[in-house]
Amino acid sequence: MRILLTGGAGFLGHHVVEHILKTTDHEIVIIDRLTYASTGFDRLKDIGAYDNQRIKIFTHDFTQPIVEELAREIGEIDYILHLGAETHVDNSIKDPWPFVKSNVIGTCQLLDYARTVPSLKKFIYFSTDEVFGDAPKGVSYKEWDRYNSRNPYAASKAAGEEFCLAYANTYGLPVTITHCMNIFGERQHKEKYIPIVINKILTGTELQIHCTDGVSASRAWIHARNVADALMFILKHGENREKYNICGEEHDNEEIANIIAEIMVSKIKYSLVSYYDKRPGHDPRYMLDGLKLECLGWKPPKDFKTSLTKTISWTLEHDRWLK
Repeated sequence: MRILLTGGAGFLGHHVVEHILKTTDHEIVIIDRLTYASTGFDRLKDIGAYDNQRIKIFTHDFTQPIVEELAREIGEIDYILHLGAETHVDNSIKDPWPFVKSNVIGTCQLLDYARTVPSLKKFIYFSTDEVFGDAPKGVSYKEWDRYNSRNPYAASKAAGEEFCLAYANTYGLPVTITHCMNIFGERQHKEKYIPIVINKILTGTELQIHCTDGVSASRAWIHARNVADALMFILKHGENREKYNICGEEHDNEEIANIIAEIMVSKIKYSLVSYYDKRPGHDPRYMLDGLKLECLGWKPPKDFKTSLTKTISWTLEHDRWLK
């Protein structure tokens, strides 16, 4: 089997690469345009994937067409995992256009390329829980519930989903869509919440936790290798023209900060701050219903606390990823 993976040098992408290398004999073709979030090829080098004979790497901006010459170099492909995307919500609020170009136009370019791949068995588009907007307490969104994008990032991912479905319905592409929650793990960019918390504890500086009416935002958390396991499960067992929620364990941001401090056997200084002035589309809670994937037989290989403890221990031993 040969898998084309966009964003393979990025945080989630390199964990998926690592998982495929360790659990299968598949070959991987990586397309990555090496934005700031990729840190070059550092992650791939760190996991021993950069010079691996089972991997081909192409530095290509997938917002541009995959021309015939590049397609020839890529060769025959069985599966496409489209993970590459602009993902930072605050950045999308400052400037939506990079998100439109990457997550909408880039997705259409990949879909157009997929139409030329006769051996293609499945095209997985990796989307987000944010397309549904705020989930009131007690609400968990199912895969086909109505979307309510509350920021440009969410809107760009929702638009990408709709183009995937349009190409499936119009051209018969074997498209499958996933929604995922807050992902963490080793080598995560320092702008993300868990690395920020670790840094605040190490430096003894105050952490500002976003809140609504004095209550911190609540998210579900899942390790990147668990996500990779779910994606490979969906490749094998998922249906085309379907959607699947990949779910984690719910904790609010205040809880996460205290859990990390406990694991580090330390204390953390923090304050709860309203964030509406900088992020008007701030959603107090995201939540997905994971019953569909669970009924197919998938569950996370590692639990949340074990995964978080391992991530923190690894990060403290490799603190260059915090700098």
